[in-house]
Amino acid sequence: MKIVFFTETFLPKVDGIVTRLTKTVQHLVASGDEVLIFCPEGAPDNWMGARVVGVPAMPLPLYPELKLALPRPSVSEALEAFAPDLIHVVNPAVLGLGGIWLAKTRGIPLVASYHTHLPKYLEHYGMGMLEPLLWELLKAAHNQAQLNLCTSTAMVDELSAKGIQHTALWQRGVDTDLFRPALRSEAMRQRLHGRHDDTGNLLLYIGRLSAEKQIERIRPVLEALPGTRLALVGDGPYRQQLERLFEGTPTTFVGYLAGEELASAYASGDAFLFPSSTETLGLVLLEAMAAGCPVVGARRGGIPDIVSDGVNGFLYDPDQEGSLTSAVANLLGETDTRRSLRLAAREEAERWGWAAATEQLRSYYRQVLGQRRLELVA
Repeated sequence: MKIVFFTETFLPKVDGIVTRLTKTVQHLVASGDEVLIFCPEGAPDNWMGARVVGVPAMPLPLYPELKLALPRPSVSEALEAFAPDLIHVVNPAVLGLGGIWLAKTRGIPLVASYHTHLPKYLEHYGMGMLEPLLWELLKAAHNQAQLNLCTSTAMVDELSAKGIQHTALWQRGVDTDLFRPALRSEAMRQRLHGRHDDTGNLLLYIGRLSAEKQIERIRPVLEALPGTRLALVGDGPYRQQLERLFEGTPTTFVGYLAGEELASAYASGDAFLFPSSTETLGLVLLEAMAAGCPVVGARRGGIPDIVSDGVNGFLYDPDQEGSLTSAVANLLGETDTRRSLRLAAREEAERWGWAAATEQLRSYYRQVLGQRRLELVA
């Protein structure tokens, strides 16, 4: 198949969407598919055998890490030269809308996927009143597609309830070769602790430091459980506010890590905390579980698809005061509990390889192409 992706975010940015997209492209090319990617400028010209076309972009004022790329004639020319069988728009916003328009005007089968729960982000940026309007815009965009893929059953249900049609689940994936318990190391633990002593209760957060991740919810945990330490791995627009908020607590701001260093950080924590209640999936939870780090996540969005409460991690109620602290206390309480959680977490992660997730996607593509052929015959 010849597949074109339109995505609002790609390399060199690092997040769950980029991870899923890069792994997907890698496996598509390995399966013999030809891939062309349109994304904001700054990415390499090629990725794992796929051609990448960077489009000039402007930073989003509220979130400078996210760049908005405006479609231009060169995009249409490159698309026509490639002659794709199918277009896949990832989180359509601006560039993705151009992909939708090109698909509709040229009669190219269209798949869309929903990864970022933008309507729920608005309240964290003081714009909650715009949520109904955003849902209408999302509905108008996604209902142009023959298939809308979501990364959790909760998002399939929510998008369907909001009037978005033809939804289906795109199964999760994680790199269990990179993220593995064997990379746990004392040297990395020392780095994560910074100037704080190791008490054996190292809490870990890995991801964007942004308002919608609700990282501030971890501070009461540190206050209620005095022996705990916290390492925040990553960066983002909320870092300065978080540095002020966590001042005086045993918290280390580690910055970005990648590759085996990142995998070692996951494996070296005692508990991975993911307080966000706006996640469509929460890929970092799967990465932590693959590394054998017990997890605590919110009983919201796509997270219950990954975490079975008390079996391979713990869930907390974002609306219940003290729930996160209780979940962390339960996790850290007994050595045997931690050990069983580590084993069960790794076992769960091993069920979800990227090759299987990509083959499922290829099956969806074939279904959409088959539907289009039937329509043309009719």
